[in-house]
Amino acid sequence: MKTSCIRNFCIIAHIDHGKSTLADRLLEETNTLSTKAMKDQVLDSMDLERERGITIKSHPIKMQYLHSDGHNYVLNLIDTPGHVDFSYEVSRSLAACEGALLLVDAAQGVEAQTVSNTYLAVENDLTIIPIINKVDLQSAMVNDVKVQIMELIGCDVEDIIEASAKNGIGVDHIFSAIVERISAPQENDHAPPRALIFDSLYDNYRGAVPYVRVFDGVLKPGMIARFFSHDREYEITELGHFIMDKVKTDELRSGDVGYIVASIRDMTHIEPGDTITIKENRAKERLPGYKKIKPMVFSGLYPVDADDYNQLRQALEKLKLNDASLDFMPETSEALGFGFRCGFLGLLHMEIIQERLEREFDLDLVTTTPNVVYLVKTNEERTLEVDTPAKMPETADINKILEPIVSAEILTPKEYIGSIMTLCQSKRGLYKNTNYLSPDKAQIHYDLPLGEIIFDFYDKLKSISSGYASFDYEFKEFGEANLRKLDILIHGEPVDALSTICHNDDAYQRGVALCSKLKELIPRQMFEVAIQAALNNRIIARTTVRALKKNVTAKCYGGDITRKRKLWEKQKKGKKRMKMIGRVEVPQEALLAVLQVDND
Repeated sequence: MKTSCIRNFCIIAHIDHGKSTLADRLLEETNTLSTKAMKDQVLDSMDLERERGITIKSHPIKMQYLHSDGHNYVLNLIDTPGHVDFSYEVSRSLAACEGALLLVDAAQGVEAQTVSNTYLAVENDLTIIPIINKVDLQSAMVNDVKVQIMELIGCDVEDIIEASAKNGIGVDHIFSAIVERISAPQENDHAPPRALIFDSLYDNYRGAVPYVRVFDGVLKPGMIARFFSHDREYEITELGHFIMDKVKTDELRSGDVGYIVASIRDMTHIEPGDTITIKENRAKERLPGYKKIKPMVFSGLYPVDADDYNQLRQALEKLKLNDASLDFMPETSEALGFGFRCGFLGLLHMEIIQERLEREFDLDLVTTTPNVVYLVKTNEERTLEVDTPAKMPETADINKILEPIVSAEILTPKEYIGSIMTLCQSKRGLYKNTNYLSPDKAQIHYDLPLGEIIFDFYDKLKSISSGYASFDYEFKEFGEANLRKLDILIHGEPVDALSTICHNDDAYQRGVALCSKLKELIPRQMFEVAIQAALNNRIIARTTVRALKKNVTAKCYGGDITRKRKLWEKQKKGKKRMKMIGRVEVPQEALLAVLQVDND
């Protein structure tokens, strides 16, 4: 196939705007899959994606399309996720493409992630084809949405395609726009080979399999592949394209998207964003990768059964191949034993990783309270990165604490502006400005502390806006804040899994709420158990789990009262002795009490 007849493109949109449905129609129209093999959300291969109705992983697929000019075209589609937590997946897909279909729901209009993904596409110098989806809905506001799109990307009204992916309306116009507007890849078959790794997968029989977009040269089986990041060498045993399953081919040329099998057993040797070249004709410069996004939310993952520790480590390594934004390192907790400190892009990302570990690798896990990373400047002028309360130095040693601030963008119908601003103020937000994309739709900008929004901000935003508001954010800077470490002591012993870092003004309220919640969750013992919240080694809240009491006087029928008193005194001494040597087992649901407090 000539390079001039190849088109590499992706679909970008906000969550639930119809990306997977449009991909289904494109596959159907090009007869890539038989009618028997066709099903809804065909590119969403995970059960989780189907259950939640969201795309988690980007999926490449090759289509053959006969255009009206009589030429056959190869269309390489890379489907992308839409939730803010998976923006890293989107950046990886954009790096492998020359164009993007910008999909906007006719009933919802331009939303926060639409704006964010559009900016990413513009930064990558991609051709953007705007499409209004679901135009056949009764609630469609086609003209209003056209105004919003023109305001966003500065296109002409004639450039916008009206479509309904569900009913196949406008699909012909989309194919024509892909062929006519998106430029073909540059033909560099004679240059030293260079291929960008944009994704990877672990196969039990073939090892780690990188997914690549070839920019220069030709790759063939038998060649020795060399990686720029670590200079390791592997012999290529198989190459191929993606047509749902992997389809073997003789070569991958410049402009092609495909996979490479080279029996790579060490999963750490595959780094998304890395460049593959060939030992015999080595390229001098690596390809520009995509922007590496740092994890924003940290949480501990611990196996319920300590014997599953190695299995959890292997599972995390395999998932990291598939999701390069996941970071993890070993960690030990007094309450939970051996586990891993994991970094995620957000709460949904954390939830998805946990569910995948439990389903795909059959693991039972305990997750600790999510935290963000703080910068702590000590009196000795050292700067420490603190991603868990256990690493927080003593208060006397701290000069100041810096917390991550994000630049947040909220798109909402104008009638909810007041409620949303009240919510942002309660989360210590700093108001920036408000723009109107149309007479009824506003864009509000706030600077918000990341630690305040990782728990329940998104849920509350959806609740107060009846589901219409959308939210996107990106890291801005570290700002100084009056933060303190809140310790929870159970029976006089601090439980590191329950400690949190919170603002000084919220500490008392959070301490009281947490103690009350733990009182409900910790089972009663044969002795009295004190639950305390401590700030700077000073107790600020306390509650008590009453002791179970055995009726030691049940055998006394009448007689002198001194007989009963003697038994009560003996019981009292026994309970005092038991209290001194007794230990309290904290149940798993109690370790998640911090999350429940923040959602109340």
